[in-house]
Amino acid sequence: MLNFTIQNVLIAISDDYATVDVQVVDGKIAAISPNLEAIGTVINGKNKLLLPGFFNAHTHSSEMWQRGIMSTFPLELWLAELYDFAPLDPEQVYLSALGTAVETLLSGGTSVVDHLVLIPGLELETIAIATRAYREVGIRAFIAPLIQDESLSAGIPSGESTQSHEPYFRSTAATLEIIEEAVRQFHRPDEGVSILVAPTGIQLCTDALFAGCIELSDRYNLCRHSHLLETKAQAKLAQEKYGCTAVEHLKRIGFLSNSTTLAHCVWLNDTDIAILAETQSTVVHNPLSNLRLGSGIAPILKYRQAGVNVTFGCDGASSNDSQDLLEAIKIGSILHNVTDSDYQHWITPRQAVEMASLGGAKGLNLADQLGSLTIGKQADLVLYDLTNLSLLPRTDPIGLLVLGRPSNVVESSWVNGKQIVKNHQVTTINVDELRQELFNRSQWQTKRKSETVAQIEAHYRTVMDL
Repeated sequence: MLNFTIQNVLIAISDDYATVDVQVVDGKIAAISPNLEAIGTVINGKNKLLLPGFFNAHTHSSEMWQRGIMSTFPLELWLAELYDFAPLDPEQVYLSALGTAVETLLSGGTSVVDHLVLIPGLELETIAIATRAYREVGIRAFIAPLIQDESLSAGIPSGESTQSHEPYFRSTAATLEIIEEAVRQFHRPDEGVSILVAPTGIQLCTDALFAGCIELSDRYNLCRHSHLLETKAQAKLAQEKYGCTAVEHLKRIGFLSNSTTLAHCVWLNDTDIAILAETQSTVVHNPLSNLRLGSGIAPILKYRQAGVNVTFGCDGASSNDSQDLLEAIKIGSILHNVTDSDYQHWITPRQAVEMASLGGAKGLNLADQLGSLTIGKQADLVLYDLTNLSLLPRTDPIGLLVLGRPSNVVESSWVNGKQIVKNHQVTTINVDELRQELFNRSQWQTKRKSETVAQIEAHYRTVMDL
């Protein structure tokens, strides 16, 4: 369905709403106005709200297999426990990518940035499998293969002790070769799949890996993605490694740009914030995982006041335990009402919607193609059912959507003009079969003591003065 007309649908205009028809021709928005001539399939938009699709701008799809079971640890110990779980297999990668896509779609997203964990020795196969899953569902996918070239213990500050770390199992050069081959095989933006260069962060990556990613990004016109200063421990580590902040160092080596998205950004100072604004880098706000792991509250209101572009992500489903994008947007909006007493800076529901849509598009250099209901842009659209009980009684539709607890409210979704959600159901795959496979491939579990955590916990508590 690349040509269709949505009739009598509610859209947001400045500080009000209007009832209009929206024409989509060849997968792009062709006209927005009342009483348009119907083109293609006619869709009844009465009592429905049309918004641009949101971006789930940072997640790790494969973490679905550990959601609900991870201990209440800070990130560094949580990661050690995550590493200690049984390794992924290709079928799990496939099923969890499908599940991530479905949950994102049913909570208002039409695009996902998957910081994809790679199976050692099967790196290209992992990327191929995730690509296949996202293509089958039809969501717009930005696959960011998660890479590092230092071992896990290198991610914790040394403090006053002398630490030695096992070399990483794969060389920096070999890692970069894998990413370059992934670009050749899978980077097809016009077909809805893009590859990003995505070093995991300063805590587990050498400058050589960052430099290689910058070179690939420049050569193939790729966006960049990374974690940045998620925890206080990472801020301490940056001072140990570089003698300056992580942001200052990333600017020095040239990683920051208008095509760079940075997940978390909790522990930044005012100089760091100015650098992000100057380089036009984008912050991906992951409020739920930051709370779940005790990482802190990112100073999002300061970023916005400084002119930094901000969007939202769910983060992985074992540090958030959900891929509900509307939940992340709500928490990410109202959390900051307790960090800044000047209510004039608080995030309104309309601003949150713009951050989740146009903010995500800006971070991926796609603001001219996606992120708003604008003639000429690609039709990544979501239609919300305003008769749903969770969006009643009738007050402000966007206020209800962002500040309420909406459930089962996505009536239809389109990506590039192709409908992939209809009557509240993803229609491109059999979701019942997916649900059954996820159930069959898993089992009820109880907490277990992780040997990996025990090995690093004492050192972590010492360097963090706990």
